[in-house]
Amino acid sequence: MSDTPIRTLAEAHEDSALPRAHAVLTDDEAAAPFETLPLPPGMADEPFEDKSPAQWAYERLVLYIQNFENQLQPDEEVALGITGGDVGVLQIEGLGYFAPDILTFYGRDEDGARTQLIQHVSQLNVMLVAIPKPAAEDEARRIGFRLARGLTAERKG
Repeated sequence: MSDTPIRTLAEAHEDSALPRAHAVLTDDEAAAPFETLPLPPGMADEPFEDKSPAQWAYERLVLYIQNFENQLQPDEEVALGITGGDVGVLQIEGLGYFAPDILTFYGRDEDGARTQLIQHVSQLNVMLVAIPKPAAEDEARRIGFRLARGLTAERKG
């Protein structure tokens, strides 16, 4: 006899349509990782199997950035460390995708030079880094929240 529960076809179909995510942290006092939370309404409205790999990677990256920014100090901003090469760090000023498979990161490097990274979703491998905000700015910019607003606006427009 099998220990596998019997499920209806509808339950199996629903399970296959839901994204799978999981995270465990060592700090019991830490906020719940966003992978364990429900998707925001703007993302949940369109089934993920209907999204291109670029769109789906873009939307999840927005959530990662926003979650990372929630943990920053007021004098810190998020930057993107490019892994797998000696490119350095890109201070994120924008993020985009070009379906079906391209992501674009807009920003500035450590010297303030304008940069743009164009990456295929199969090569996506980035590291979010907390860096000091520029001294000339009054407040740290929170690009994650602007990106999240863009997800909602994209659905409405």
